[in-house]
Amino acid sequence: MTRTRRDRAAGADPAAPGATRPAAPPAGPPPAPGAAPADAGLAARQAELVAALVAGGPLPPGFTPGPVAAARQALLRKRAGDVARHWPLLAAGLGAGWSATFAEWAAGRPTNGSLRDGWDLARELRDHDRLPALGAEELASREAATRYDGRTTPRPRRLPAVARAGDAVAVQLAGRVRLLRPAHR
Repeated sequence: MTRTRRDRAAGADPAAPGATRPAAPPAGPPPAPGAAPADAGLAARQAELVAALVAGGPLPPGFTPGPVAAARQALLRKRAGDVARHWPLLAAGLGAGWSATFAEWAAGRPTNGSLRDGWDLARELRDHDRLPALGAEELASREAATRYDGRTTPRPRRLPAVARAGDAVAVQLAGRVRLLRPAHR
């Protein structure tokens, strides 16, 4: 006798070829509700390692200092490259000293994102009279176009604004930013 698809789908004969079978139950006992995962200790050690690599935290026990220091330096170089893509004039203004300047500034700080890291670095360099002319122009242009308080995400300005960084002065009007006075080079 020939069976139709409808008969097989209805499950008339589970041993028939092409019939679907129920899934096997999962192996092992089910986890207890509200139980902590068995690898909570591993997660804590991973968090300590990440803090040591990117935020200047202490080296967790059981790790060799040499490889961790090498990984930390590699991550700082990668982070410097990301910031340089968002702040090209700042990086160009510092020239060959860009990597060292950024690494010195970022060594004990967790990242806030490339845009904000560059902004914070430029402001700190400005406050210590170490901001190069190209970086001053870029900072003035950004501050005229965007509002950033150092803690929250930068937001576009709606009203006209004037910003100054070093000798550079920029103005934003109707969404356009113009550099009124370039920095002395």
